[in-house]
Amino acid sequence: MARLVLPHRHVLTMPTMPSAVRVARETAEQVLDEWGISRRHPAVDPALLILSELVTNAVRHAAAASPHVTVVYAAAKDTFAFAVHDRHPYQPALHGAGTGDRSSGLATVVELTLSLAGTAVVRQDADGGGKSIWITLPL
Repeated sequence: MARLVLPHRHVLTMPTMPSAVRVARETAEQVLDEWGISRRHPAVDPALLILSELVTNAVRHAAAASPHVTVVYAAAKDTFAFAVHDRHPYQPALHGAGTGDRSSGLATVVELTLSLAGTAVVRQDADGGGKSIWITLPL
């Protein structure tokens, strides 16, 4: 499989606490602006919602095992991608998440991502002690 080349990249690491959600979202808005991606693009508001939900999940479910959460932002002229990484070993199943409990945050993430023709994948850390959830959206 060919790797997607995303020339723009920004990495943010912060304590796994509630303020991380706001900081991650504000940072996303800032980097999108710096990279020339319009806040009015139809994928941006859903992307910010997805990002907020993933960071919220890390704060709620991973903080005890992961004192820090890292967000990686990446983009090209036609793609915006981001990952939320924590060191909690639990690997959520994204396949089927959109078909189960509609009230779950992960179901919202999957549903929004798919509605935008994007992809969502979980990548386990090499040592099995954490994971990143990567979202890639076309622009």
